Amino acid sequence: MYRSHVLVCGGTGCTSSGSQQIIDTLEQEIKKAGLSEEVKVVKTGCFGLCALGPIMIVYPEGSFYSMVKPEDIPEIVSEHLLKGRIVKRLLYSETVTDQNVKSLNETEFYKKQHRVALKNCGVINPENIDEYIGADGYQALGKVLTEMKPEEVIQIIKDSGLRGRGGGGFPTGVKWGFAAANQADQKYVCCNADEGDPGAFMDRSILEGDPHVVIEAMTIAGYAIGATQGYVYIRAEYPIAVKRLEIAIGQAREYGLLGKNIFDSGFDFDIEIRLGAGAFVCGEETALMTSIEGHRGEPRPRPPFPAVKGLFGKPTILNNVETWANIPQIILKGADWFASMGTEKSKGTKVFAVGGKIHNTGLVEVPMGTTLREIIEEIGGGIPNGKKFKAAQTGGPSGGCIPASLIDTPIDYDNLLAVGSMMGSGGLIVMDEDTCMVDIAKFFLEFTVDESCGKCNPCRIGTKRMYEMLSDICKGNATLEDIDKLEQLCYEIKAGSLCALGQSAPNPVLSTLRYFRDEYIAHVVDKRCPAGVCKDLLSFEIVADKCKGCTLCARQCPVNAISGTVKQPHVIDKNKCIKCGACMEKCRFGAIVKK
Repeated sequence: MYRSHVLVCGGTGCTSSGSQQIIDTLEQEIKKAGLSEEVKVVKTGCFGLCALGPIMIVYPEGSFYSMVKPEDIPEIVSEHLLKGRIVKRLLYSETVTDQNVKSLNETEFYKKQHRVALKNCGVINPENIDEYIGADGYQALGKVLTEMKPEEVIQIIKDSGLRGRGGGGFPTGVKWGFAAANQADQKYVCCNADEGDPGAFMDRSILEGDPHVVIEAMTIAGYAIGATQGYVYIRAEYPIAVKRLEIAIGQAREYGLLGKNIFDSGFDFDIEIRLGAGAFVCGEETALMTSIEGHRGEPRPRPPFPAVKGLFGKPTILNNVETWANIPQIILKGADWFASMGTEKSKGTKVFAVGGKIHNTGLVEVPMGTTLREIIEEIGGGIPNGKKFKAAQTGGPSGGCIPASLIDTPIDYDNLLAVGSMMGSGGLIVMDEDTCMVDIAKFFLEFTVDESCGKCNPCRIGTKRMYEMLSDICKGNATLEDIDKLEQLCYEIKAGSLCALGQSAPNPVLSTLRYFRDEYIAHVVDKRCPAGVCKDLLSFEIVADKCKGCTLCARQCPVNAISGTVKQPHVIDKNKCIKCGACMEKCRFGAIVKK
């Protein structure tokens, strides 16, 4: 029995910031202080507040140390772990008051969150099945196999109102019901852990912090539909998640929770891992299944849907990681418990990967219906450097940009669709006043062009034409008529593409045209980028009244485009200027302006 547990984040974000070195140093210092029998170091998954990594929490006090460095460890061990004196200077500032130390749940980042899918992330050691079992793990599977009929399992999922968290939002229980109703000698259960959206890392973090929850949920689904084999399709770029999933599958087999005759019920189920090569299109269900089969990952026409004819031509259900992470708790706590959260048509919670121009980047899990304002201003801590919020992109390259005027929009499936965006898997990119919305649309189109599988003409050719038109607009080489042509092309691609990747590819363009059309017009009519981002439309000038003639700008210019004598105003030769901005960045007097 240990008197203290030190939990250190071992997710990808904190690992990249050096958390493994923190763990190694911590164990060395604990041993040196003679505390090895009293203090336990635990590598966990993501705590959520990625902006402050590496993160360490000491229990039972709950002291939240942020941005920890190896050189901080000796002081934490000698003062806190040995003498019982919390090192306040290293604590997350929001947890410290004049009188005492607040709990994490009292901070702005955490107090509005409700963790369901992320319940065990940052709480247990993901490589220890006993810790998962100690957190009620595999109880839902035991209940299902010993007390419930398959149709009862499907009904509780239907009654909960759980919808797919991978982007489509299709009712999970209905999907399971379709697969269960189709008779076949073999059925399959698949997990989509491909997660290709730029800025999205929800599924990765769940697998890194709580892999057993996915195994348990998939096994429950196998029982419900009559499947004996499952596959987790995960991108090879997630090495930590892959390793922990492999460990978890091995442990589950060793404990008899995967394999033959689970819980002496006569039910057999096993899971294998399949690695993806990073193709965004393989996040689409039919392309994912084609890839598992060993073929090039391309989508298939639907119908037939996978519940009828899916993997290897057999009835198959596919859900993403976050969807699976909700299943065991729904079984244990009931459909009414889950349905009590969220909105009328969007039940439960949603995990968002919040990034971009915001203070508190990281993972956020909130009830459906939470407003964009609450996430950005309260949980996210607002926009850095006193800048104004301009827009938020939800749904990745398939989603749309929501303007500041709609910041009070409650986030759920239907509301996001109504404003021209979508839930997607849960990426939420925040943009400030310095963002060019035309450039943002071009950025996402460039991604889509690269990731198109090329199977259908509207996506393969159409997205390329859209990207070229956006490039011309950003260079000031387009006309108002071209903007209209771009908009028309968007609708034709949406109508003609084979799969959801092509059908949703125009969304960033359509949403920015809808809310920021004035920026498009400024680019083509005024030959000006209002945000000062598009280099071809920029010019740098030196304000003579402010220039002190210090020559620093001239010395910084890589192409010698700035001339002038000491203590006299300098001048930029616009024909030579490559618009790198080095002069403006280095000027100490604010004499250089961007137009």
